[in-house]
Amino acid sequence: MSRVYNFSAGPAVLPEEVLKEAADEMLDYMGTGMSVMEMSHRSKAYDTIIKEAEADLRELMNIPDNYKVLFLQGGASQQFAMIPMNLMKNKKAAYIVTGQWAKKAYQEGKIYGEAVEVASSADKTFSYIPDCSDLDIPEDAIMFIFVKTIRFTERSSKLCLIRKGIR
Repeated sequence: MSRVYNFSAGPAVLPEEVLKEAADEMLDYMGTGMSVMEMSHRSKAYDTIIKEAEADLRELMNIPDNYKVLFLQGGASQQFAMIPMNLMKNKKAAYIVTGQWAKKAYQEGKIYGEAVEVASSADKTFSYIPDCSDLDIPEDAIMFIFVKTIRFTERSSKLCLIRKGIR
């Protein structure tokens, strides 16, 4: 069989050794007698998986301890609603619009509260990240930054979700 390499924005190519390990563990994950897809999210085995995943993400992305890591279901579009529905406690949110996905998230956020666009790079088709060093963000607003864009604008960003005053 000839391997196909998928470099899409969503699912992508995985190393063969990772696929083989997943196949080996499909019927019996680490001696539990079941696959990960069959076990309870409250089980000790799954608790170990999720804690290791969070630790790995924190190390890889240098996420400080005072930030939460959320593992959520659904695709990106579902998160555009889920995040403001659950985290926009004061019904205010500030958005930095850096691309088509951020624009969609901002539009969805307006359904659930007062969403304010505090910075944008729409003027140049999202080809840059706007200077956000001196933003006027409402004190009680949560701030959403979506850095993944269709045009692959890149920035060394520590987090996708921050509160005013935490940098």
